[in-house]
Amino acid sequence: MFIIHSIVTALALNLYLFLDITAFGAKPLAVLFGGIYFIVFCIFPSFSGKHGRKLKILHCGNILLTVFLTTSIFSLILLIAMITASDVSAKTLIINSVIVILGELILFWDGMIRVYCVSTQLGIKWRVLGAVFGMIPIINIILLIKIISVTGKEYRFECSAADKNTDSASLELCRTKYPILMVHGVFFRDTKLFNYWGRIPAKLEKNGAVIYYGNQQSAASVSDCAEELLKRIKEIISETGSEKVNIIAHSKGGLDARYAISRLGADKYTASLTTVNTPHRGCLFAEYLLEKVPEKIRLGIASKYNAALKKAGDTNPDFLAAVNDLTASRCSELNKNCPDSENVYYQSIGSKSKKASSGQFPLNLSYRFVKYFDGENDGLVSVNSMKWGSRFVFLQPQGKRGITHGDVIDLNRQNIKGFDVREFYAGIVNGLKQKGF
Repeated sequence: MFIIHSIVTALALNLYLFLDITAFGAKPLAVLFGGIYFIVFCIFPSFSGKHGRKLKILHCGNILLTVFLTTSIFSLILLIAMITASDVSAKTLIINSVIVILGELILFWDGMIRVYCVSTQLGIKWRVLGAVFGMIPIINIILLIKIISVTGKEYRFECSAADKNTDSASLELCRTKYPILMVHGVFFRDTKLFNYWGRIPAKLEKNGAVIYYGNQQSAASVSDCAEELLKRIKEIISETGSEKVNIIAHSKGGLDARYAISRLGADKYTASLTTVNTPHRGCLFAEYLLEKVPEKIRLGIASKYNAALKKAGDTNPDFLAAVNDLTASRCSELNKNCPDSENVYYQSIGSKSKKASSGQFPLNLSYRFVKYFDGENDGLVSVNSMKWGSRFVFLQPQGKRGITHGDVIDLNRQNIKGFDVREFYAGIVNGLKQKGF
């Protein structure tokens, strides 16, 4: 379809030139109709709104940028050809060039504003690169092609995901017997403005799941967070009338949940625990850092983090307690003192990065250190440390990227080739439903 749009738009932009060459009699009327078409196209590049307003804006922006690129090339070639022609007046060339330049600017900014406003896959990186190098010849064309490619793939991917969601929603594949409690990891909080679990909860709820969040502090000891989780579980049971909950916990949240189940009596209220990239056997790299970094520096870093975490909402943050509980030695103690409950079904999920550049900061920095001390990892946690329970699901997508500690919970909202994170969690929750949980 964009080919047709490109041809018609190119003709509309260069209509003055074509009419002058052909000596068409009704020039004003033809130019008027060409202008009307151009305005309508810029406002409504596509009328397809099947998958919602956001995707429609993304699709329209992608069309506008594609048409801008193709018509710019066509108009440039046409201008060069007309300059060499002896029968075209300078006045005609100047007027036509002004019309084309203004039209192309409208197409470009109309499309760019749309994709910048709604695209999740462009991320900060491509937005910044586009803004910084947008005026540099050749580089700006390369960046434009990349932006068109990224947003086009995003549109197609999201349309496919939306179609799957529509097809499965009526089946309520994620309508489990017990509500789902999603527990965040260290240094994050559950907020309404930014969902720690990305697009996953919306997918699960669309398919019938009832979702709650842990709301524990972002940085505290495992035992303190476990106390908060137990309180939260009792609140959910009181609110829903359900006997139990299904816990899905990421990173340190898995240790918090295990402690609550084993030591605080939460096993009476827990049907299943699914841990996601949780450091069950701790991290040797974290232990090394705590041993080597001088106490004064450790306390200074902790003080700054605690001050920042208080501003973020923690009532009593303890940076060092949280980090200490992630070391190999502390996790070894936890494993001895927190045996699995016979009343709870345990399973775990794991993934790994395939290279340092797979992850965003700080995972791109920590990956090599964790690999040196702990082996294959997701940027923070070793694969061996993630395994727990009667079932371990290891994610291995296509390509050279891998799945990082943040990717596995859709923290960055990135679409990864060979791995649909929303469909994956829908499958995990459906598996809990099939088991009667």
